[in-house]
Amino acid sequence: MMARRDLIIGLVILAVAIALPFTGMSRYFVSQITLLFIWATVVTQWNLVLGVAGIFSLAQMAIFAFGGYSTAMIGLYLEWNLWAAMPISAAVSVIVGLLIGLACLRLTGAYVALLTLSISVALFVLIVTDTDCIRYEGAVCRSLTEGWRGLGRFGDFGFRDWLGGRDYLKGNYYLALVLLAIATAGSILVVRSRVGLAFKALRDNRLYAASRGVSRFKYQLLVFAYSAFFTGLAGSVYAGNFTVIGPNILQLPLLLLLLSMLVIGGSGTIWGPLAGSVLLMVIDEILKEGIIQEYRTLILGVLLALFVMYLPGGVVGTLEVGLARLLQRWRSWSGSSAGNLDGGGEGRA
Repeated sequence: MMARRDLIIGLVILAVAIALPFTGMSRYFVSQITLLFIWATVVTQWNLVLGVAGIFSLAQMAIFAFGGYSTAMIGLYLEWNLWAAMPISAAVSVIVGLLIGLACLRLTGAYVALLTLSISVALFVLIVTDTDCIRYEGAVCRSLTEGWRGLGRFGDFGFRDWLGGRDYLKGNYYLALVLLAIATAGSILVVRSRVGLAFKALRDNRLYAASRGVSRFKYQLLVFAYSAFFTGLAGSVYAGNFTVIGPNILQLPLLLLLLSMLVIGGSGTIWGPLAGSVLLMVIDEILKEGIIQEYRTLILGVLLALFVMYLPGGVVGTLEVGLARLLQRWRSWSGSSAGNLDGGGEGRA
């Protein structure tokens, strides 16, 4: 029943997403929806770590950055095609995810959050303070990561040559959509499997799960590695889509935006990350207009705090609880009505 419901929802969403570029929308909206797909992929994988496995990691954007920068460096310094760079970047991201998972094994709760946030901050500082010359272009000194300038001129996925100057954005759009579809389908399979049950058991009661033979070491490393694979691929698609990548992807406002997508959509639910991504992208687009953009981060922070306090299940979690209660009332009303009818019939007989 649940699998059929997820399949129908997924196919409807996929059909709508496939049709959108043919509705005559502007190039700006095509690029923004492409970005939405990339962020939704990151949030979907973050949900496995934080929402399903219960590990309060804030290192997802650091893993994303490793995927993006690895792709950019391979394309720039080795002059490889970005399609060939993607699997290597994904492998690098998995290794980084495993190392972070190992570092967090002895920690819980807020200590995991502090450690993983410090990893992102340290990576940001390393990038922006990178000034050592590794090559010269004329009289211009170039560093490994290019610091604040970011890396560019490392190529793209070739859609401009294949599809032409007007339609190349659609190529990036569908690439990001395919990645999101595969990552979401994989996440659903994981959550519905025995592995997902192990993640939830460790989240809900670590000591009881351990007493039943569920290895925290094994499953924590597994969830970090699995989520890092798709998160790293999302970083690769981001780099190839924009043909530039910089340290801005590690800044706090973006981290807060993606965390808000997860919490407001519904942490630990199947479709919460996707719903939260759509909702927050729309809200963020509105907040970019006029004088209100100065308070964008503040508004997102307040919105996040309100959901944590009053709607901890998020939009999807709250809807699921509400629908379950309505269904239970309907069943109890139907049962009582049937009982009254049977009783009435016996009385008349």
